[in-house]
Amino acid sequence: MCLELKEGAVFIADAHYPNHKREEFLDFLNSIYLGKIDATQLILMGDIFDLLVGNSSYLKNRFKDEIALLENIASKIEVIYLEGNHDFYLKPIFNRVKIFPIDKQPLYMKYSNLVVALSHGDNILMPLKYKIFTKFIRNPFVLKILPDLIAKYKLKSMSKKRICKDIPNFENRVKDIKKYYKADIIIEGHYHQDKIYDNYYALPSFACSLKYAITKDKKIEYEIFTS
Repeated sequence: MCLELKEGAVFIADAHYPNHKREEFLDFLNSIYLGKIDATQLILMGDIFDLLVGNSSYLKNRFKDEIALLENIASKIEVIYLEGNHDFYLKPIFNRVKIFPIDKQPLYMKYSNLVVALSHGDNILMPLKYKIFTKFIRNPFVLKILPDLIAKYKLKSMSKKRICKDIPNFENRVKDIKKYYKADIIIEGHYHQDKIYDNYYALPSFACSLKYAITKDKKIEYEIFTS
């Protein structure tokens, strides 16, 4: 049975916190918590953090306030977190936030009489090397031996990564991606493209544009966050 997607549900993708738009992202979450943004649901579409892995004591301590804030939001409204390629193995971290790992995506939700498919976006049409790598780093045994020193280095190195760029011929890629879905509306993050092709939404990266999405009148609309 599909979960219900409500009118006024807010989506945010690819915030890549804390190396990009740090203060704005925290202001955004606080605006949700305080009701300044009237959200019925908060749907986190992956790569919300530059790196957050559930077994890392360093990362859990580094982001304990942000994790607590998300949990506090989830005490007020439903919070759904689709894991990305930078944030995964999150169930040990959260109690109230509903976690959907990559193998549970796409997540299908019912929005009025429409079926909406949600995915971070890195599980379809990915190169073989990428699939092997992401499966490897998500392996529970590998995560157990991941030293905090590596996590600290990786988090810092993300500050130098260029994440805001157009993907050439992205429209052709979308045509192939859509073949894997059976839904009235398809919503993905990951690509940072801020593009709409018919019923396919490549969500904007919050880190690049400060944009988020919201459901209104059976549509997905974009808004720019201003604190």
